[in-house]
Amino acid sequence: MRRRSWLLDGALALVLAVLAIVQVTVTVPAYSDVRGGVLTAAGLLAAAAVLVRRRFPFWLLALAVLAGVLSGDVSPALPFAAYAVVRYARPTRVRWVALGLAAVVALAPWQFTGFNETLNNVLIVIVLLVLPAILALWVRTRAELITALRDRAERAEAEQQLRAREAVLAERARITREMHDVVGHRVSLMVLQAGAIDMAADDPDRVRALAGQLQDAGRRSLEELRQLLGLLQEDADEDAPLAPQPGLDDVAELVGDSGRAGLEVTLTRSGTPRELDPTVGRTAYRVVQEALTNAGKHAPGGAVSVTVDLRETELAVTVVNRRPTRPPTALPSGGLGLIGLRERVRTVGGTLRAEPRLDGGFCVEAVLPL
Repeated sequence: MRRRSWLLDGALALVLAVLAIVQVTVTVPAYSDVRGGVLTAAGLLAAAAVLVRRRFPFWLLALAVLAGVLSGDVSPALPFAAYAVVRYARPTRVRWVALGLAAVVALAPWQFTGFNETLNNVLIVIVLLVLPAILALWVRTRAELITALRDRAERAEAEQQLRAREAVLAERARITREMHDVVGHRVSLMVLQAGAIDMAADDPDRVRALAGQLQDAGRRSLEELRQLLGLLQEDADEDAPLAPQPGLDDVAELVGDSGRAGLEVTLTRSGTPRELDPTVGRTAYRVVQEALTNAGKHAPGGAVSVTVDLRETELAVTVVNRRPTRPPTALPSGGLGLIGLRERVRTVGGTLRAEPRLDGGFCVEAVLPL
């Protein structure tokens, strides 16, 4: 309990103790020594109960009623007891029953002898018991409302922090997928081109062409990496140097780059070309990109076919690679490519199928709704 509350309770207890003593000493005719001592003890006990009224409000009410019954008058502790019972007791039916009994005792209907006395007792009960109880009920309701609002504000703040953290994690995962798709594909092409240079060592013109392609792929890889790292800049006001995001129309260039790097890849289109949602087009591009990257790493020498079927209500992208004719390239793999693809496809409401074929090849098929 706070120091201020202890001081308030101590002051109330002191005032009630003084009133109890004064009530006994100034009464005319004077009480006998025995009755005066009993009334003084009851009043002092009621005053002492004020110190624990927050934890034991019913004790204070019982002692206030007892002091009133012994003195034949209303105890000065009664309004504080009524307030304490409503303010601090558990919100059960017991507290209202206790207050009702205390009101009946304070009203003393068995002593009514006339209208004036009845009205006087009723007014005393209203002022000293009903009004403090109503005030306590208002204070308790207000405190509960403030507590509920504070809890709601704290929950809202916690939820906002959680959403912010989830947004950061989602953005981090998105950037990770972009780095895996873009940089991983470029590096895989560079490895394939380096292998092709070694195989074409006896053809200087071919070596120069492949070296030029390797340098171009390296520059593009560095540029795309710089663009992605720009997303991680701490200064939110500085724009990152981002290039336009690839879409379905860029699949042909992607297939051409893979072919120049040494993959035997063909592209087949079907359906009527039309404007697509950028997210769907970008997802289709990433599916082809990841499938070509995996084909270059795990099935070198195997022919790859890319099919883009633009249907009326959906876009189907299929990449099939035949069985490898050379040992797989020893490139590190985190195993996150297909997982990232599934998440991309699921985000746009599509389905992804990635499974080996009976002829030893592999098939990746994505169906994206339009």
